Amino acid sequence: MNPKLKTLEVSYVSVVLLRSMLSLIFIVASISHFINTEKTIDRIKNARMGFLGELLGTPKTAVILSGVVMLIAGIALLIGFKTRLAALVLIAVLIPITLTVQVGQVESMGPLFKNIALLGGLLFFSLNSTLNYKQ
Repeated sequence: MNPKLKTLEVSYVSVVLLRSMLSLIFIVASISHFINTEKTIDRIKNARMGFLGELLGTPKTAVILSGVVMLIAGIALLIGFKTRLAALVLIAVLIPITLTVQVGQVESMGPLFKNIALLGGLLFFSLNSTLNYKQ
């Protein structure tokens, strides 16, 4: 059977709840990037792969820029505006954050797998951009 022809019926409420709950972690994280900028910079500098945080400039630039992007894309995901694009943008931000801060940190295996779970949720919305809801 062609996998593209398979369909799955899901509750509209479950999709809205998933989208809302998923978006909140990015909105909260973005606010933390603004309020706790120095703490976030220190986490990058102390991470085993922290050098990745300097690829686009200073770690401060990376923290502020990722905060802005997570806030805008997180709000877009929350309200269901350009959901696929918002999910793809958040994936593009989450991967370097995960590689920089979580990979190689034995003590942060929980946050690493939290980010992997977040990627799963974001992939859901990036792969299902045209959800058809039945009444």
